[in-house]
Amino acid sequence: MSHAAPVSTPPSAAAFAEPQRAVSGAWIAAFAAAWVGVWMAQLGPFRVALPLQVSAELGETDNWTDSVVAFGVVSGIAGAFLILSFPIAGYLSDRTTSRFGRRRPWILGGAVLFAVALLLLGFVHGLALVTVCWTLALVGFSVAASALTSLLNDQVPVRQRGWVAGWMSSPRAIGIILGAVLFTGVFATVTLGYVVLAVVLAVLVLPVLLLVKETPITAEQRPTGSLLSGLWISPRKHPDFAWTWVSGFLVNAGNALGTGLLLYYVAYSLDFGDRARQAFLPLTLVYLLGVVLSALVCGWVSDRIARRKVFVIWGALVQGLSALILVFVTDYTATFVAGAVLGLGYGAYLAVGQALATQVIPDAHHRAKDLGIMNVAYQVPVAMAPLLGAVIVASVGGFSSLFLLAGVVTAIGGAVIALVVKVK
Repeated sequence: MSHAAPVSTPPSAAAFAEPQRAVSGAWIAAFAAAWVGVWMAQLGPFRVALPLQVSAELGETDNWTDSVVAFGVVSGIAGAFLILSFPIAGYLSDRTTSRFGRRRPWILGGAVLFAVALLLLGFVHGLALVTVCWTLALVGFSVAASALTSLLNDQVPVRQRGWVAGWMSSPRAIGIILGAVLFTGVFATVTLGYVVLAVVLAVLVLPVLLLVKETPITAEQRPTGSLLSGLWISPRKHPDFAWTWVSGFLVNAGNALGTGLLLYYVAYSLDFGDRARQAFLPLTLVYLLGVVLSALVCGWVSDRIARRKVFVIWGALVQGLSALILVFVTDYTATFVAGAVLGLGYGAYLAVGQALATQVIPDAHHRAKDLGIMNVAYQVPVAMAPLLGAVIVASVGGFSSLFLLAGVVTAIGGAVIALVVKVK
């Protein structure tokens, strides 16, 4: 009797298969280290160094909103390029046939561009050059982040994805803490801070390049379709993807509006003035400790009970509540309470929301491109919030109006996720 030979999965096809084997602790550690470097290099400058740099370029001004608007313009221009670079980088990554895999060449290239732009940012003068360098930095960030995010879908099984996404989200908080400490308490000059960030970024990305193994694809296995056609994912055909995108945009917009001008809130609404940087750091620490704790715990629990939406909705509503605290109580102690509550809500949303997003991707062959489109919803509100926030504070009625809008937008974003059908 003859026996049929066992059928094996071609390596190129395995690259598109849904992963089943759990990733190791070493894999998660390398993945988390890369994200610490990426988040620190992006959010450290954005939260502290870049506003200081823009203010220094403007010189003395009678109206603090001039500085915020200038910072918002710089951030908005860079954010426009971010919108394009995320899906383009993902599209190219999906089609990369390097023997090192589809993602690692783009992680390396993005990190190099990111680090070089940060180095330049520490030495340039003039708002135009600052804008150019920050734009290049965000393009490098988006290229590296797009490829790193795709590793979740490529290599992490769904049953483990909330926990691993927690190690992708909590480094966001760790990165902000380290970046803020560098620029407020360790280095005397912004230039030195940028140099250190660039070096640390390069060092922390290295483990994921060395430890993560990928299955390459052949030229014949490249996904078909043009970039322009791929940028549109029909909400009618893929409603879960659309609702997840809308939810991500609204929640991140609300969070960005609520946190983007906190340094100015402490300085001008709480009357800390020149002491604002020192007062701001403990607030940031409380907020980010909440993010770390909530991201890891909620991500792990969501894997155990195989449910995502309840954590996403809860996280968004808690963030909305924290914003309302600041609407009704203008006090430094209340700001601490609001920061802790906000961190707990945002951590849950970041980790479990990211895990949910990976489960609504329409096509395994276009993972990086589709996740790039999803990442636009997460990143663009952060880039655009300073300018919009400054306009609201200056023209509508102070910080209370800003925090009220942040709370309402965040709560609506959480409610939208209930419309997702295929993920519990």
